[in-house]
Amino acid sequence: MTNTATLQIKTDSMESLRMELLKGLQSGSWPPGSRLPTERDLCATFGVSRSGLRRVLAELREQGLIVQKVGSGTYVAEKARSSKPDATGTGRFLAVPSVSPAELMEARLLLEPMLVDLIVNNANTADFERLEDCCARAEAAQTLDEFEKLDSELHEQLALATQNALFISVFRLMAEIRESGEWGFLKQKVLTAERRAVLQKEHRQIVAALRQRDVDTARRAIFDHLAQARLNLLWRI
Repeated sequence: MTNTATLQIKTDSMESLRMELLKGLQSGSWPPGSRLPTERDLCATFGVSRSGLRRVLAELREQGLIVQKVGSGTYVAEKARSSKPDATGTGRFLAVPSVSPAELMEARLLLEPMLVDLIVNNANTADFERLEDCCARAEAAQTLDEFEKLDSELHEQLALATQNALFISVFRLMAEIRESGEWGFLKQKVLTAERRAVLQKEHRQIVAALRQRDVDTARRAIFDHLAQARLNLLWRI
């Protein structure tokens, strides 16, 4: 194996480690205050050296996402899940613009179907397991409010499954807009038990098509899902 090929393998392993740690931290897979796996375990899982791992951990520590305690281990910082790093990965945060529900849905209809190709090409088994777990928890939710939060989480997990930092940043920004006042008020008006049942079915169809790497079916399912959501929301404005 050439030196160039060896370097590429090491670079890919480091990037895989960085993305998996970021996904775990920002999605809540590791809650604030919880301890990360040991350095030995992380090195073995991702095939990176101890020095390489420590460089990645140092980046996360500088961004305020983890706390390292000598003799104890590495822990998730309180701000980890709420942080919204920009596409540069420098730790700066994206500002939330003033966006109407109509503008947001217009953008989502254009952008979210574009996730499909990236997910099909980049997602791994763990990504699909997180998507299916999100569906299962949404279906088990006791209240409509809890279900709505898990609905938002599913769309965030779709972005994370692209393993593309720019898309992840953009979709985190859109998720934050979805939690804003006017949007939140509209969602409360349209989310009924009947609508919830339909959404659960649509979510399962999207995840199943993605797991089967069926690009056309997945893209159509996401578009139809969002088009119906726009119709339900905006006719009330």
